[in-house]
Amino acid sequence: MSAQVLSGKELAATVRAEAAERAAALAAAGRPPKLAVVVANADESSAWYVRSIARAAEKAGIACDIVGLGAEADPGRIRDRLAELSADDTVHGVILQTPLPRGAKLEDLAGAITVGKDVDGANPLSLGRLAAGLPAFAPATAEAIVAILDHHGVDLAGLHVAVVGRSTVVGKPVAHLLLDRNATVTVCHSRTRDLAAVTAVADVVVAAAGRPGLITAEHVRTGAVVVDVGTNPTEDGGLVGDVDAIAVAEKAGALTPVPGGVGPVTTALLLRHTVRSAERG
Repeated sequence: MSAQVLSGKELAATVRAEAAERAAALAAAGRPPKLAVVVANADESSAWYVRSIARAAEKAGIACDIVGLGAEADPGRIRDRLAELSADDTVHGVILQTPLPRGAKLEDLAGAITVGKDVDGANPLSLGRLAAGLPAFAPATAEAIVAILDHHGVDLAGLHVAVVGRSTVVGKPVAHLLLDRNATVTVCHSRTRDLAAVTAVADVVVAAAGRPGLITAEHVRTGAVVVDVGTNPTEDGGLVGDVDAIAVAEKAGALTPVPGGVGPVTTALLLRHTVRSAERG
């Protein structure tokens, strides 16, 4: 048995093309969309991700300003810059890239991003609205997980989904999105006793713990769908996921690749969110 590859490349291309068409219409109307990414770190994997966003935005006709504050920026300076960008009528999407300097917390600083421009769903108000079923931008990675499952025809209604990881960036918001799709959701974390006993009975496993190779064949039941959200850098400059892909592919029914799975869809959705914000503005 070899798992079906749930590539995100085709879906990402479709979303990017749609964003580009709508961005062109906005530009023609004198409202060109703009995304601002605030960076306060010297992390290479973070820099790689930000560059990928900037390249995708440029191709879609969306301006992308990388606002570098330096790895030693204090929380007050970061918050002030986020507030300034939120108040700028020419900016339609604001992202605070992680990791952050010591002493700075995403949940504290992201509150400075107005909900309407919070295109990566980082503001606690956005997360609260998401949990309550109210309009808000979901964190793009969480939304990408559901989108890629939809694209490949996985009907979530009634399925048992085990989410491994409880971050506010992926684990918690994707749990809400999955519940909205009538899935039964179990959220696992570092304190979960016997992780394999929980995940091995799930129809779908979402690996979002940030630990390379955490999910092995013993964690997956035969025929299950596995979504690998991990983007862990390797010494040779590559990326590996949270799933032992070689072992799991022999047992799972379907598996997202790393790279080329959730990642490109996440980036494309950030562009879609920015365009939507500009259209509303």
